[in-house]
Amino acid sequence: MIRIVLAEDQGMLLGALGSLLDLEEDMEVVGKARNGEEAVQLVNELDPDICIMDIEMPIKNGLDAAEEMKENKCEVIILTTFARAGYFEKARQANVSGYLLKDSPSEELASSIRKILDGRKVYAPELIDLAYEEENPLTDRENEVLQLIAEGKSTKQISKELYLTNGTVRNYISVIFDKLEVSNRIEAVSKVKDKDWL
Repeated sequence: MIRIVLAEDQGMLLGALGSLLDLEEDMEVVGKARNGEEAVQLVNELDPDICIMDIEMPIKNGLDAAEEMKENKCEVIILTTFARAGYFEKARQANVSGYLLKDSPSEELASSIRKILDGRKVYAPELIDLAYEEENPLTDRENEVLQLIAEGKSTKQISKELYLTNGTVRNYISVIFDKLEVSNRIEAVSKVKDKDWL
């Protein structure tokens, strides 16, 4: 019997996931957590084969919890709405065995669990495309400028801090906008934070 711990902060989804997996003859949900901290505790206490976690949870998010479970023999599957390259990269660093999107067909979850227990990794195809497509296009200097923009610095303050002329800073900002395909500072900062490039 495959023993599973679920971690999901939305009660209805947690219940639905539990019911779905309990329909599988070879699977049993042994614990349910509403945040990452509870998930870590349950995995330590119950010693399950698999822990299926959301990312966005209170107290401790799923990626931090997965990082903590690295040494545990329990396999971790991230099940999330977020197809973000930055999240996926962090999940791979935490050595998670699976990363699936919540809009995947329900039967995919059970088959992914079995594949993972067979020693394979299972990643949603959209994420693999993202990981290869989406590398930070900015140079080190452009990243420096953007970091100062994120800190709320004006063009004048940036030029002073980086010993550049105002015109050069404006050129950098214009190149940053072009590369990121955005039209203002707020969009630029928001985009790089979303992709975990900053």
